[in-house]
Amino acid sequence: MHTRTIAAALAAAALLTLTACEGASGSSSSKPDTTAEDTSGQTKQDTSPTETETDAPATEAGADEAEPGTSEVPDVVGMNHGEAQSLLRSKGFMVNEEDASSEGRWVLDNSNWKVCRQDPAPGATDALRVAIYSVKLDESC
Repeated sequence: MHTRTIAAALAAAALLTLTACEGASGSSSSKPDTTAEDTSGQTKQDTSPTETETDAPATEAGADEAEPGTSEVPDVVGMNHGEAQSLLRSKGFMVNEEDASSEGRWVLDNSNWKVCRQDPAPGATDALRVAIYSVKLDESC
């Protein structure tokens, strides 16, 4: 009985290894091969549904979650960098962060920075991404 357990475990490990190798090599199959041979020599097919085959209900975006490109870009100039970033992301925009000074610093602690300018300008409706240019709170724009 112990030999069957080991054989089944080895077969499962081999199947997982082959499946992982096929996925890494760019196999054109979108569904992994779930065929396995049991210890009696018979072939079994896994019939469990895949993620795309389940009847999970589709969810709709909430009223406060706008789709990117359809929201108006809000005016975040003068705001705290972190708050501006949160507002833009809540509206569905991707955010690029830039140092507005000529020093090219990384914005690591966004709570002590303020937004000097943004691109695109407030009110734009065709944007997916907004760049915010900030300086530290004790610096002038």
